[in-house]
Amino acid sequence: MKRVTKTGGEVVLIDGTLIPTQRRTGKTNRRNYSGKHHHHGLHFLALTDERGRVIWISAARPGRTHDITAARHDHILAHLRAAGLGALADLGFRGLDNDVLDPVIVTGFHASRTHKLTPGQKDANHVLAVGRAPVEHGFAHLKNWRTLTKLRTDTARATRLLRALLVLTNLEVNR
Repeated sequence: MKRVTKTGGEVVLIDGTLIPTQRRTGKTNRRNYSGKHHHHGLHFLALTDERGRVIWISAARPGRTHDITAARHDHILAHLRAAGLGALADLGFRGLDNDVLDPVIVTGFHASRTHKLTPGQKDANHVLAVGRAPVEHGFAHLKNWRTLTKLRTDTARATRLLRALLVLTNLEVNR
């Protein structure tokens, strides 16, 4: 995050993703099952700059972990405030930053059956989605590594593997 502030950046993009893994036997692997994706996997959070280059990746967590829970465990909000940065996030981070006067994390508007979005809120969600598109590209570059398709290991080894792939991806992109 220091590199982003040194280059004059004011905003980072944050998102979480599930890296699908092969199912391991035993009851200990049940927590790696994501009910949302209906697949076993490991959950990672990542911060990218405005161009989509991944600048930080969290430790691996079980697949059932929600984005906001992982962000709270990693104290993302405190780190962003200390660096003086803002973050664009999806609706999975809604409720993480409840500071109305000085928000750090910006999420979109949520619609429900009883509360429809106004045209202005729809436009704001569209602008936010366009601004968040590079984080999805950053994840796509990281997930291109074929070794992730056969991942069948614990969270500590998966974290080391993904951070090594992050370094290789950044070297490849910066060429």
